[in-house]
Amino acid sequence: PPGSAAHAFAKPYLLIRALSFLPSLITVIGYSAFRGTLDTVTPLKIALCANLLNAILDPILIFRFNMGVQGAAIATVIAEVLSAGSFLALLLKSKMIRWSKIFRLPSWSKLQPLLRGGAALQLRNLAMNFTFLAVARATQSIDSTGVAAAAHSIAIQVFQVGGIVLLALSTVAQTLIPNEMIVKTDPVTGLVSGGIESARGTVRRLMSWGFLLGTFLGGLQIALLPVIHRFSPLVEVQKAALMPSYIASVLQIINGMVFIGEGVMVGTGSFLQLGIYTSVATVGITMALAVLPARFGLTGVWLSFGVFNVLRLLGVVLHQTKLGPLSKRMILKKQEAQITPS
Repeated sequence: PPGSAAHAFAKPYLLIRALSFLPSLITVIGYSAFRGTLDTVTPLKIALCANLLNAILDPILIFRFNMGVQGAAIATVIAEVLSAGSFLALLLKSKMIRWSKIFRLPSWSKLQPLLRGGAALQLRNLAMNFTFLAVARATQSIDSTGVAAAAHSIAIQVFQVGGIVLLALSTVAQTLIPNEMIVKTDPVTGLVSGGIESARGTVRRLMSWGFLLGTFLGGLQIALLPVIHRFSPLVEVQKAALMPSYIASVLQIINGMVFIGEGVMVGTGSFLQLGIYTSVATVGITMALAVLPARFGLTGVWLSFGVFNVLRLLGVVLHQTKLGPLSKRMILKKQEAQITPS
């Protein structure tokens, strides 16, 4: 909110970060292009270099040049430009793109499926961004001292201990599932692999691993809470962050299945379903944020996060059991449509 303590810092930060919009877009395209060729090492190397540069520039610009949050924003923009430039150079080198075609408008036949899938994914992105903005606003509105915001930052760090690992499994699902859906014949042995049933089995294994890994990481986060809370010397911040951090840890049990399930939706091309389910979850957390923080403070914000992820999990279950292309219901429906009357 305009009257909050963070508003004076957030405005210049966001204005500078807006400069990285185009580089970020190039990075996302480059990452997706290499992942589509099953090359996950190249994006990892670029991400490591960009984040290392960001980590080096942050203390220099923030403290050495006394630029504060503006220095942090500039460091991130520079890292994003490095990442985008690296991807652009490698895409040109591998001939995935050409300068002669970069500014040429594609034909409508090629553009239509991209627009259809892109619009659905943008619906999801808009819902996610609205959710995070609503959470940030609710957190800043709890108090004007900055204690809730600082405690929320600690809870986010707790969440990211396992969240980054679980989010990586979503990328694995996006890559494995479409590859597994294709029927392949070994030219030497003649063995046939892949297909719908094989993909269903892969989904089941991934979901099981998501549940087990989420449970393990949630327990690990709880064990690390005393160490993580030392990032703030303020006792009031540590106390305010305690219960949200526990909630963030427990939510990892759900997150493992949610992230993988949503990766499966992307892998099967169920973009519109993903956008709709995320939008419904956004409506749910918006309603929860209107009630829970006023009663439970920062804990209410994280309980609202729980509402958000439970609704996303329900969308995953609905996709895998009823409406997705790998659900038994849709497979039988497709088989019945292929049967012609004799």
